[in-house]
Amino acid sequence: MGGMILASAGLAALFAPWVAPADPLLITGDRLQGPSLAHLLGTDLLGRDVLSRVVHGARLSLGAGALAGVSVMTVGVLVGVVAGYLGGVIDSLLMRLAELVLALPGMILAFAIAAVLRPGITAVLVGLVSVWWASFSRVVRSLVLGLRTRDYITASRASGAGHARVIVRHVLPNVTSQVAVLMTLRMGRLVLAVGGLSFIGLGPQPPTPEWGAMLNEGRAAFPSYPHVMLAPGLALMTVVLGLNLLGDGLRDALDPRTGNLADARGLGRETSRWCVARRLLWRVPGGQPPCPPGCR
Repeated sequence: MGGMILASAGLAALFAPWVAPADPLLITGDRLQGPSLAHLLGTDLLGRDVLSRVVHGARLSLGAGALAGVSVMTVGVLVGVVAGYLGGVIDSLLMRLAELVLALPGMILAFAIAAVLRPGITAVLVGLVSVWWASFSRVVRSLVLGLRTRDYITASRASGAGHARVIVRHVLPNVTSQVAVLMTLRMGRLVLAVGGLSFIGLGPQPPTPEWGAMLNEGRAAFPSYPHVMLAPGLALMTVVLGLNLLGDGLRDALDPRTGNLADARGLGRETSRWCVARRLLWRVPGGQPPCPPGCR
């Protein structure tokens, strides 16, 4: 379900000029019109088609969220791998810096950094990456700490492989799945953060269509014309829901502790929730049998 939601939003953003029924910047005389056949989601304070602006706004909202996610992942993985693998003074310095960032209120710090720069998508990206890398790097560091003492890494180092080769050949491939799940789960919060920075005027400036900026523009008319804010708000909520569902699905599929991976004999494992239900039923006379071997 999460993949379908994101795929639909991504296709709408990619083909926005063909999906949108009108020019998102076209100002008409039909101000604050409710949903109708002419304007399926109504018009805003200037008479612009809300549906067209929501569709075109997906490009900036989703694109900025994805770019921020990739940037946070790159910085966080780099810092976490270096700190966890090398250890010592480098680990201490990098983790103290991460703790310093985490000690400050995250969104307020992102607002402050973005406010120093010129309002726009660059300010949003710099503000978010400057804050979000810290928590990401600590998670990656903990994963690397559990890997660096493994026998295959010790053998690789003993055979003369350099640090860079060990990291690229052995460390990164073994943290890829966890990093992918973590990034997907946090991408929803990044998209919300992009919308929040745009809402307070630090993101793309009007008349550029962007969901957070559209929410800010529609505040004054919301009591009498709620469709102006409901459309971008529901779009933002739906995308975040899709990201969270996708992250949960990836976690269940890639984390062996959830019991969804096939075992070595090719037998499917049942989900943890289903196993719990079967155990409860087994306690009832005439209930279902207990979980099969390999179920967790």
